[in-house]
Amino acid sequence: MRACPISCTAVKQQFSTCSRKPKDVNQMTRGNPCQLPGMLPNYDPNDSEAGMKILEDLTENVEQIQQRVLEEIITRNARTDYLKGFLDGQFDKQVFKKTVPVVNYEDIKPYIERIANGDSSNIISAEPIIELLTSSGTSGGQPKMMPSTAEDLHRKTFFYNLLVPVMNKYVDGLDEGKAMYLLFVKPETKTPSGLMARPVLTSYYKSNNFKNRPFNRFNVYTSPDETILCSDSKQSMYCQLLCGLVQRQEVLRVGAVFASAFLRAIKFLEHNWKELCSNIRTGHVSDWITDPGCRKVVSLVLNKPKPELADLIEHECNSKSWEGIIKKLWPRTKYIEVIVTGSMAQYVSTLEYYSGGLPLVSTMYASSECYFGINFKPLSKPWDVSYTLIPNMAYFEFLPVKKKNEDGAKYVQCNGVCKENCMEKETEKEDVETVELVDVKLGQYYELVVTTFTGLYRYRVGDILMVTGFHNKAPQFRFVHRRNVVLSVDTDKTSEEDLLKAVTKAKVIVESLGILLIEYTSYADTSSIPGHYVLFWEITSKGNNHLPVLDHKIMEQCCSTVEESLDSVYRRCRRKDNSIGPLEIRVVQHGTFDALMDFCVSQGSSVNQYKTPRCIKSGEAINILDSRVVARFFSQKAPFWEPV
Repeated sequence: MRACPISCTAVKQQFSTCSRKPKDVNQMTRGNPCQLPGMLPNYDPNDSEAGMKILEDLTENVEQIQQRVLEEIITRNARTDYLKGFLDGQFDKQVFKKTVPVVNYEDIKPYIERIANGDSSNIISAEPIIELLTSSGTSGGQPKMMPSTAEDLHRKTFFYNLLVPVMNKYVDGLDEGKAMYLLFVKPETKTPSGLMARPVLTSYYKSNNFKNRPFNRFNVYTSPDETILCSDSKQSMYCQLLCGLVQRQEVLRVGAVFASAFLRAIKFLEHNWKELCSNIRTGHVSDWITDPGCRKVVSLVLNKPKPELADLIEHECNSKSWEGIIKKLWPRTKYIEVIVTGSMAQYVSTLEYYSGGLPLVSTMYASSECYFGINFKPLSKPWDVSYTLIPNMAYFEFLPVKKKNEDGAKYVQCNGVCKENCMEKETEKEDVETVELVDVKLGQYYELVVTTFTGLYRYRVGDILMVTGFHNKAPQFRFVHRRNVVLSVDTDKTSEEDLLKAVTKAKVIVESLGILLIEYTSYADTSSIPGHYVLFWEITSKGNNHLPVLDHKIMEQCCSTVEESLDSVYRRCRRKDNSIGPLEIRVVQHGTFDALMDFCVSQGSSVNQYKTPRCIKSGEAINILDSRVVARFFSQKAPFWEPV
């Protein structure tokens, strides 16, 4: 077996051993001085040169590292209940790939639920599972739960530290100021086992890895940890913006995790700048900020009255137009760091309006299952962003995805993000061999499959990626879309099936009044903040083709019924996070969907193969629908939601 391909001496640092060494169940790892990834390169994150050297070594030795990753995962976990049923005491890679099936969440859900209910971690993981990470994807209307271990927090820290040297390569002087990153925690619940179930970012922000992080001069935040960890999202937002405004001359970059969250912060600032200026002018935090940690740290940041600063901010915010407001309020800002790929791409134009020409930077590609890749060209335009998968984060495989031969897919896009959304294979259980990371082909589309250190084996993440190039020997991928997702405004992911179920429940209301729903489609309207779901309905009276008289209360009830029928993540975004606005139904005149079909056919769709798209992105198609709207209705109440 090969020795560790990463050069330890190159970074002049020793590798730190993991907290638990795997049992020596075979000869796989004997004689290797550097075990990956049980041992992660340990270096000073202030040393950008060392960080870049690690990245170069990782991307030069992709095949060797991937083999070592899989070997270590198998070695550690072969005796878990899940794997031993397939491996039967064998530890060979080929046996693993031949006998362990490629699975989706429904396949592993029973194992996760057993752990949540108090069963041993050893069902799927030799390492103790310390918490369950709730995904934005759902199963049975509830968030999916992914296992997490203590070691995995160290892996995430390693990953975050590698983002810094990449940015330093392209942007100078980031150690000469601060970052105004607006970070938030979200609700969490305790499972019957006592394990917490919470979103991946909430998990990380509450961990000692974040709270006790060593000083990094390239990553100094304007937001004190107490404001980030505040469970009241309104108080957290207010306090973080207040701290960012007070320290405006020190801010070199601004951002949030998702583009939608950053735009909500701008909208919050539009509504609250007068009060924020009053706090700065008087040196006193508003009385409604009752979180003791927030009050204490923000008072220290305010320090004293600053009337001149308040006047300056007030002057900028009082402008007729907020175009370029970011650059005006934080004049030293070099870029905006937010995810603008996938469903977040719909916010690019709005961000550009507020940014004043600042670059929009997407640094990383990650999920609740695993952290995957880094953008090695962070200043590239949003539509050119590609991520290089880091080979020691997990074992990566890929299911080839074939384009569907539907000419209209180019013009009527299925999930509101990318034209390729209509281009994946339809068979969930199709018997297709996976491709390894080093064997993917340029220009080809794949669905990502991961085997992680935390107990996921050959798991379909659900992301469709396209190979755009290579960094050294590591493939680079553009995120195309989520499999089966048609609507997304924030962290919500609504599938065509979810939408159909919700619409089916709502149409029962009008059917009882003699009204038939003939056709429907949808899109995510992000022209306002927060964005919201829009449904186009073509309806008629039973027995004739006349447009019925519509009762506002009945139609508003339909809106509410759709919302109540959508999954837990959507309802949380609507009710708790306020990151999605009220759902809207737009009733269109008779013949509208015929006009939509005519448009698609004119663009090359086959009449014989045409099916009404359940979600659209094409501006021309939306204009066709909007020009025929005869009535609009909104949900008048937020749907019920509570942590489960």
